[in-house]
Amino acid sequence: MKKILNDLYDYSSMKIYQYDEAFKFSLDSILLAELVQIHKNDRNILDLCTGNAVIPLILSTKTSLSIVGIEYQKEIYELASLSVNYNQKNHQITCINDDILNIDKYFPGNNFDIITCNPPYFKYHNKEFLNHDKLKQIARHEVKITLENVIRIASCNIKEKGNFYMVHICERLQEIMVLLEKYHFRMKDLYFVYPNRSNKAFLVLFRAIKGGNIGMKIHKPIYLDELTTYQNMFKGE
Repeated sequence: MKKILNDLYDYSSMKIYQYDEAFKFSLDSILLAELVQIHKNDRNILDLCTGNAVIPLILSTKTSLSIVGIEYQKEIYELASLSVNYNQKNHQITCINDDILNIDKYFPGNNFDIITCNPPYFKYHNKEFLNHDKLKQIARHEVKITLENVIRIASCNIKEKGNFYMVHICERLQEIMVLLEKYHFRMKDLYFVYPNRSNKAFLVLFRAIKGGNIGMKIHKPIYLDELTTYQNMFKGE
């Protein structure tokens, strides 16, 4: 596989390493990074399933807070490390190559103010239906980590009243909401993402608060074909 250096969409000052065929970041990570709001009392951010660190890199353009990204696949972790080095963000972004199930080896519980995650979307039922590329298998299917694992780990590592941000596919929204309640989160903001006005929503973005009060806002739809830039797209929401 060949490593290539690409522009990070309309973040003109940033570049990111990817593989030419096996693994590239997607628009959902950019949307998630843009959704994150930083507050004056926040001190640190954790990005689960960080991939090649696209979310930490974008967040580093919005804040000087300490950011940690954890990625299971060594090959993808290496891309993340290269990207962080290239953009001279080593002082702010730390990348860890490990399973998120092992995060307690690195940090005490209830340590982070903000946690983000763009997890694998699809349940693992039969290996015959998996992508033949192992990197894509693990990134897209719950081979190594499940949705419940992600939400449980987020709950164990976020501070009380901390903000948890996630992007996922619409068909799993009901499951997400059940698991959020199970692990003491309350969904506060919900966005549906559509490719255009003629198609169904295919992604959901949300913010949940650990130990938050009941009450959720469903925001106006996001139509991707009508966006001219991703930067500051949630400003004023």
